[in-house]
Amino acid sequence: MKLHTVRVHPSKDRLAREEQLAWQLAQVAADRVAVPKDVAAMIVNRIIDNAAVALAAINRNPVVSARDMALARPHKGGAAIFGAKSATTTPEWAAWANGTAVRELDMHDTFLAADYSHPGDNIPPILAVAQTRGCSGRDLIRAIATGYEIQIDLVRAICLHEHKIDHIAHLCPAQAAGIGTLLRLRPEVIYQAVQQAVHVSFTTRQSRKGEISSWKAYAPAHAGKLAVEAVDRVMRGEGAPSPIWEGEDSVVAWMLDGPQAEYHVPLPEPGEAKRAIMDSFTKEHSAEYQSQALIDLAFRVREKIADLRQIEKIVLHTSHHTHYVIGTGANDPQKLDPNASRETLDHSIMYILAVALEDGRWHHVDSYARKRATRSSTVQLWHKIETREDPAWTQRYHAKDPRELAFGGRLVITMKNGERIEDEMAVANAHPLGARPFARADYIGKFRALTDGIVPAREANRFLDAVQDLERLPAGALGGLNVAIPAANLAKGRPGLF
Repeated sequence: MKLHTVRVHPSKDRLAREEQLAWQLAQVAADRVAVPKDVAAMIVNRIIDNAAVALAAINRNPVVSARDMALARPHKGGAAIFGAKSATTTPEWAAWANGTAVRELDMHDTFLAADYSHPGDNIPPILAVAQTRGCSGRDLIRAIATGYEIQIDLVRAICLHEHKIDHIAHLCPAQAAGIGTLLRLRPEVIYQAVQQAVHVSFTTRQSRKGEISSWKAYAPAHAGKLAVEAVDRVMRGEGAPSPIWEGEDSVVAWMLDGPQAEYHVPLPEPGEAKRAIMDSFTKEHSAEYQSQALIDLAFRVREKIADLRQIEKIVLHTSHHTHYVIGTGANDPQKLDPNASRETLDHSIMYILAVALEDGRWHHVDSYARKRATRSSTVQLWHKIETREDPAWTQRYHAKDPRELAFGGRLVITMKNGERIEDEMAVANAHPLGARPFARADYIGKFRALTDGIVPAREANRFLDAVQDLERLPAGALGGLNVAIPAANLAKGRPGLF
């Protein structure tokens, strides 16, 4: 890997294109390096993972609305829409509909470093363009490897959250670059597409603050739609604001660390394989990633407590991020409100710990049901939980050594009789360094569990056969990666403008 330095330059400097981050990303995207076998296998795993969580959410309101919007724009020979058997639409609207479905349950993959990301969000727009343009399975694998590489490399180096910028600002340029790889575009074209994608995707983190709405699911889908449109625009010969990161009135100068900022972005050397996907990890439980290890920890700790009603207080010692984003450090009263939205509850570690301690299981529907959230015993336990930042856990959260990385915390439970119960967990069981790292069989098991009763067995088997043969799928065969359910089982939403 090489480090590319990013800093602000006044316009009079006329920063050379070759010294700009967008050009360096375009060079990575245009490099036709082979994809290693383990990377290709992991890409198959993540396509299965995305399909699982998308289909489990297929009739949830945000997904229905996004699908109806896409269905209103039929396009013969276009991209498939999750769940729909034969309807196709333009790639940007397929990216919108399918990206929303993937993100709705907050249950697909994650990567955490200087910033936060769900790199599986790269797959819907890249797949939509691949289906529209009749690409092969091998083309798709190469493109997805690029999307993951670029988003993860940006996340390693540039913190958005500190400035309350939503993490789709790293996602959109990665999606555009992945599409550039897919279509074998020239670096000059990818360069402009990346810049356009950055320019239109900087939004605030209010989408994940306070009373969190369905926009949390739409945000990465919107980025995908913007990425497709950016590539389309520059393929027609149009340009983009430049230099998008380094300009004196651009994003670094005014939205991130300012004119004196300096970032060092790690990027593959020419001819070096794109392996970043191997550093990401998926979720076993439908909740924000920092809660994954803590759900598993709650399952273990509950075995030590005879009567949860005897708990006096619970303190979670954890990282800065967990405390300030999903803990009491966020100062969001909604995180303690039984009538809060599902999106808010899955970003409340206090609620999540209470339910996990009581139930000893986690379910993407049952654990968030209104009746479940308002149970009196749960509310009482929930309000006994607080979080505190522990510098040691913050340091491990940002560790460079993957063996030291930790996304969990230490629970200290004080009982009414004065007894203290303590336990900690660094990574979730499903994490690559966890007790039960996810392998192909686990991804397939997750798919079957989440789609049971939704996808007919024959269709599920057909999809799993097709996706596991991805590298050999010929040009024009990627429509087989769509999973259809009976039309009568697809919900319809409220009418909009069209």
